[in-house]
Amino acid sequence: MKQYFIRYKPFLFFLAKFFLTYIVLTLIYQGYLNSVDEGKVDSVTILVANNTKQVLELFGQDVAIEENVSDAYIKLIYHKKYVARMIEGCNAISIIILFISFVVSFSGKLKQTLLFIFGGILIIYVLNVIRIAALCVSLYFFPQHEAILHGVLFPLFIYGVVFILWVIWVNKFSLYAKNTVRT
Repeated sequence: MKQYFIRYKPFLFFLAKFFLTYIVLTLIYQGYLNSVDEGKVDSVTILVANNTKQVLELFGQDVAIEENVSDAYIKLIYHKKYVARMIEGCNAISIIILFISFVVSFSGKLKQTLLFIFGGILIIYVLNVIRIAALCVSLYFFPQHEAILHGVLFPLFIYGVVFILWVIWVNKFSLYAKNTVRT
């Protein structure tokens, strides 16, 4: 049994760090969500909606957002047409938690790890806002393709960015990258 543990120690340590980080951050986020009044939209989702509106307005687009008073979502209105609704899951916090958990599990030097996490969070947040803005425009012009746009293309974009950040982290900054011999 001891040989088994020694043989798989790096992998088991990776899993333990990943799941511990993921569980702790998820519990913190869930506590935050539980503090939001029933039927109200959380402040992070409101911020993402406002930033999405600002991005579209930057390009001279007619856009409005309205908080739904009966349920917890925000209506995105593009050129006077209700094109999408933003719920808590649209704010990318769960994706950010996944990103942080992976980086921590392949940790490097503390300063590099923290800088990469903060930089990654900023990149994910900004690209998520751009993703939502592009989705609104796409849904306005191609409402018949909502399933593929919302269910495939736009999630693929944000998860693809996270995957690229992970690859950069593992290959350039993590302790794993420093310990591998390259020929």
